[in-house]
Amino acid sequence: MRSRLVRLIPEHGEEASAIKQFFNHRLPRSYSPARADWLDIIEATHPLWDGVSSPKRELIRSILNIMNLEMLKRLRPTSRFDYSGASIGNLFLTGYGTAHLCAPWLHLLTALQYDSARLFTGSFEAAIYLLSSICAVPSYISVLPALNTNFAHHIAAKLADGTVITGQNSISHPSTPTFAVPGAGTVESPSSPSRLLKVETEEHDKVEDANLPGTLPNLRKPAIAFSKTDEEDLPARIQRLWYINPYGQKITIPANPRVLEALNNASCIIYSIGSLFTSIVPSLVLRGVGDVVASPSIRTKILILNGTIDRETGPSTNPFTALDFVAAIADACSDSREVPRAHMHNYWHYVTHIIYLDGPRCPVLDKEAFNRMGIESMRVYGRKDEAGRGVRYDAKALAQALEAIIGRKDPKGDKTRRNTLVG
Repeated sequence: MRSRLVRLIPEHGEEASAIKQFFNHRLPRSYSPARADWLDIIEATHPLWDGVSSPKRELIRSILNIMNLEMLKRLRPTSRFDYSGASIGNLFLTGYGTAHLCAPWLHLLTALQYDSARLFTGSFEAAIYLLSSICAVPSYISVLPALNTNFAHHIAAKLADGTVITGQNSISHPSTPTFAVPGAGTVESPSSPSRLLKVETEEHDKVEDANLPGTLPNLRKPAIAFSKTDEEDLPARIQRLWYINPYGQKITIPANPRVLEALNNASCIIYSIGSLFTSIVPSLVLRGVGDVVASPSIRTKILILNGTIDRETGPSTNPFTALDFVAAIADACSDSREVPRAHMHNYWHYVTHIIYLDGPRCPVLDKEAFNRMGIESMRVYGRKDEAGRGVRYDAKALAQALEAIIGRKDPKGDKTRRNTLVG
C-alpha cells in the first residue's frame, strides 16, 4: 500500500521528491545502525528531512513518535522491536492506522505485530487518507484497502500435490525452507510434522509478542529478509488460495464495502502486473468481489500479463501459461461467489482482454484459443529488464494499449464482438 501511494506522488517540486524519498526509505539491515537511523529520524536530525517543509515535517514526526512510544511500551526482556530493514512509510501507516494491518516488516519478537491495540485513529483508511494528503495525491484518485479491518489476516495456498503452505512470505519468497501444514492423516511420532509443529509452537509461546497462544509458528516468523531474484521452486503448482485464522483454519472474509461500491460504479477493471497468488487472488476471493466482477455492467476486464514467470506461477518445469493466469482469476472469483469453478468457455465473464509481452520467459499465450473463448489479446512492445530476468512493458506502449481498449464503445454484451482479435 505504501509503495502504491508513494508512486502516486506528482513528479514535480523539490518537496514532492523529498517526501517520496522519505517514505521510500528503509532502515539499515543491521539492528544497531537501523536503531540509530530511526532515532535520527524521529529527532528530526536526519538528512532525509531536507526539503520537507516545517508543517509537514512536524506532522509526520508526531505520528512516528507515537509509533516509537508504542515500541517502548511493549519492550520486554523476551521481546524487542527489530528496526532492521523497516520502511519509514510503513511505520508511518502503522503509527497512524493500526499496528497489525501493516505488520510484514515487524520482527517476530515485536509486541506490535499482531495485537489488537489501535494506534492513534485505529483506522487504516484514515492513515491512507493522511498519507495521500501529505503526498499531494490527486483527489480524483482513491486508494482503497480490499480489507477494512483491525485484525491480522493471513493466507494459505494448496498445491497440486496436496501440500498446504501458510503465510504470504512462505508462498511468494521465503527466506527459509517452506513447511506445510500437517494434514488430517498425519501420523503422530516424535519426528512427524505435527509433533515438530507442536514443539515449535510451544517454543514461540514462551515469547511475549502479543500473538495468541498456539498461533502457527510460520505466521510469527519475521518476513524481513527475502530475495525476489533467488527463489526456490514450489514442489507443484498452486491450485487454490484462501484466508486462514492464526491457527491455520480456513475462514471467509467480506470485502471492504467501499471497494464493492467502487467496483459497482466501475466500467473497467484492470488486473495489474504483480504477484498472481499473493496480490491479485487474495483481493478476488473476498466475499462479494466475485459477484461484482462477474456483473455484465462492467464491460471491460483487462489482465496485464506478467513479463516473466515467478515462484508463484511455477514450478519452472511446469510454468503457468496465459490461460492458467486467466483460470486462476476466474477460479478466485468463483470461490468468492461460492459457486462451482467456471468452465474455460465462461472465463470471459471475468477477463475480456489480455495485454501481453513476447519473450523467452514470458507466459506462453495461445491467441487462437483465447479467440475461441471470446477473450481478446493484444501484444505490446517491451524491453529487457536490467537484471535480464524477463521483459518489461514500455510505459508509452502500455498506456496506448489500455486507451485503445477502454476507449471503445460499450458492446452491451455483444458476444460476437469478443471474437475480434486486436494486435
